[in-house]
Amino acid sequence: MPLRRRLIAGLIAGAALLSAPSSHAADPGVEAMVGHRAAYRLSLDRVRDNADIARAEGAMLYEVVDACDGWATRQRFQLRLTDRDGQEIETTSDYSTYETKDGRSIRFSLTQTSQGAVSQRVAGEAKLDAEGGTVTYTEPAAKQESLPRGTLLPMLHTIRSLAAARAGSRMLVVPLFDGTSPDGAQDTTTVISAWQPPQGGTQGSVQAAGRFPALAQLGSARMRVAFFDRNPADSGGGASAPDYEVGLRYFENGVADELTMEFGEFSVNGQLQELALLPNPC
Repeated sequence: MPLRRRLIAGLIAGAALLSAPSSHAADPGVEAMVGHRAAYRLSLDRVRDNADIARAEGAMLYEVVDACDGWATRQRFQLRLTDRDGQEIETTSDYSTYETKDGRSIRFSLTQTSQGAVSQRVAGEAKLDAEGGTVTYTEPAAKQESLPRGTLLPMLHTIRSLAAARAGSRMLVVPLFDGTSPDGAQDTTTVISAWQPPQGGTQGSVQAAGRFPALAQLGSARMRVAFFDRNPADSGGGASAPDYEVGLRYFENGVADELTMEFGEFSVNGQLQELALLPNPC
């Protein structure tokens, strides 16, 4: 996958995984989830010796609203990369979804720009069923793609990951569809760290709770999600090198205060700067 596509896809995937989870009755822990508005600062985290990246900086804004029968999310980001010759590339994205609370359908829209010009639009709707499901695209072209059995939408993926962390599980391997790609679902492997009690485990969690009182009495867990191009012959989702990886620390209310997005040649770090919890209107 070309670097620019990996960069945009990885940043969007990081934000998509921030989605508050579905409130399906079969999934425990939903009652802790909150609508919220969060702002993150993006910066360069690591560069390989042979990479041409000298600097990266930007911002990401994320909002999830409880719409009673579903969750409405919007994520906007801007990232400016500077190479070793001083040349700059600026990418922006505006991504929105509406996912029903039963985790069975999602409407999605994504507009990406590079250097001020629209580079890609993706839009459509997906519906899931016992056999997998179908995604119907309206952009970039009208077409349909089948979704594999067991596909999760991003909100339900979040709650399943949090539930796995609380239960002591260390891995979740599922197909994931978030509407950021015109090629259907991707295979994902989520590696999950041990569950940390409120303000426990690491100095970082104490600092986050101190800066954001809404997180002070909440447990948390770190996760690393690897994304793979889907290969129908390999349902394991992890036989080859991932296209990109996203690391997050989730608190039990669905808020993430740290992000790390790995693109091979370099990685980008995201730090929560502002957090506002939104009232439940239902």
